Amino acid sequence: MDLIVRQAEERDIKPMAEMDILCFSAPWSEESFAQEIRENRMAFYIVAEIDGRMAGYAGLWCIVDEGHITNVAVHPDFRRRGVGEALISVLLDHTIKNGILSHTLEVRVSNTPAISLYSKFGFESAGLRKNYYEDNGEDAIIMWRTQQ
Repeated sequence: MDLIVRQAEERDIKPMAEMDILCFSAPWSEESFAQEIRENRMAFYIVAEIDGRMAGYAGLWCIVDEGHITNVAVHPDFRRRGVGEALISVLLDHTIKNGILSHTLEVRVSNTPAISLYSKFGFESAGLRKNYYEDNGEDAIIMWRTQQ
């Protein structure tokens, strides 16, 4: 398995949107990804490729010295192969080197694989956002990781 993680480019917009449909019940539109990659100066997105095929992506917004992770997706064909760990690792390493001191994200309370992954990187539960997800009203756990 040849895993490459690189910064997202315009050519990744459509595949990212297609992957979102596979991975999430409330996917982002292609237009949303286009705006993130082309225009949002606070946004930083990376993609993971295996043998030339997009296996996942992750992104965050850099707001002063905080990184708000907006999304992490791994294609169903590539789950449980270390793609999510590679994405989070690269995302954290890059942003820490660029002055981000803490990271936050929201995750569905039912998404135990993601909660477990984030916990491996030092994220801890810091609260709950009631009825956060519009598709079904599910709560989100707010997780934070502070650089030591």
